Amino acid sequence: MIGSAPASPAAPFLNVLDPAFDFGSPEAAAAREHSWYAESPIGLLVLRYEEAHELLRDQRLKPNSEKYLEMNGISDGPIYNWFVPMIGNQNGDEHRRIRGLVNKAFTPRMINDLRGFIRVQAENLAAEMARTGVCDFVEDFANKLPLAVMCQMLGIPPADYETFRTWSTDIGLVFSLASGTDTATRVENAVIGLTEYSEFLIQNKKAHPTDDLISALVAAHEADGGVSMAEIRNLLVTLVFAAHDTTRHQLSNAMVTFSEHPAQWTLLGERPELTAQAVEEVIRWRPAATTLFRFAREDFDYRDLRIAQDTFLLVCAAPAQRDPRAYQDAGTFDITVTRDTPALQFGGGPHYCLGAALARAELGEALPVLARRLGPPSIAGPYSSRGPVGICGPETLPLSFG
Repeated sequence: MIGSAPASPAAPFLNVLDPAFDFGSPEAAAAREHSWYAESPIGLLVLRYEEAHELLRDQRLKPNSEKYLEMNGISDGPIYNWFVPMIGNQNGDEHRRIRGLVNKAFTPRMINDLRGFIRVQAENLAAEMARTGVCDFVEDFANKLPLAVMCQMLGIPPADYETFRTWSTDIGLVFSLASGTDTATRVENAVIGLTEYSEFLIQNKKAHPTDDLISALVAAHEADGGVSMAEIRNLLVTLVFAAHDTTRHQLSNAMVTFSEHPAQWTLLGERPELTAQAVEEVIRWRPAATTLFRFAREDFDYRDLRIAQDTFLLVCAAPAQRDPRAYQDAGTFDITVTRDTPALQFGGGPHYCLGAALARAELGEALPVLARRLGPPSIAGPYSSRGPVGICGPETLPLSFG
């Protein structure tokens, strides 16, 4: 662990590298009740809501950096060249400049304009599942909906979906580099594939511009050079994975949650006006982004802990969003409740997730369609999951519907 905070005999220890570890477990809840932080094999875990909320906005911390890659044995190559200059890892003026290039694609008006498209896609996918009665939800719905929406935004032909689906899935493993021996290889292959595909898209849009984000970025480059071609490629790789990977896991996490709470599913089908609360509750209860990474810029004191420069902190949205200090009846999943405390999984401050509104729109259109057309979901067999650190959720999810 780089620059680790000194271990405290009073701090719990959670082995988040164990594939079976679950932030929703009694073990994690007990650690949160014992202390606001815990030790782990890879960094300091922030477990409670108030501290997590504060530290996500603390300017003494910075988001992911090259140090995260170095911790995992990566100091150059395709992953390094993509990850280090990625928009989420920039700060200050550079972060504002790059974010400004894509902000207009995520305005409330643009997201609202996409809702009709999202709804039609959700209806079509749900109709096929209703016809068969069983499905692998990841394959048949959670993968397909975010991909279709992302392609619509970027101006990517639907025929190309399958070209990059595996890449956009595997690249999200960058936040789980410590979890497996082949993880870095899968991420590297995905970065290479998506970078080459992004270059193809850029050249295509240069020759045949349309009304989409890629064409707009290319036009900005050609107009005044305010964005380089390397930056456009990096943005496209990042947007493809971010728009697909996080949302597909959140959709699948929602179905796991509703399989555990079938009465809530029935209620949503009967009362679609509960959709907004349902979206926030599934994000709170089982977030796709279980942890958000930060590094200490400097030595500093926080509460009862001395945090050394370069300490790796994992701000744990999953346990913090079940913190009884922040939420009434925090241990109860209830879509009828309007909660005033916002979720943490989208981050905070200047690095608040650019696509948060889009993710909520996709969930907000998909969940009521599914609940109206299909009975309560039941898990129909064993399934595999990615987790527990980074972007987490089912990789396969066999479901039947009552």
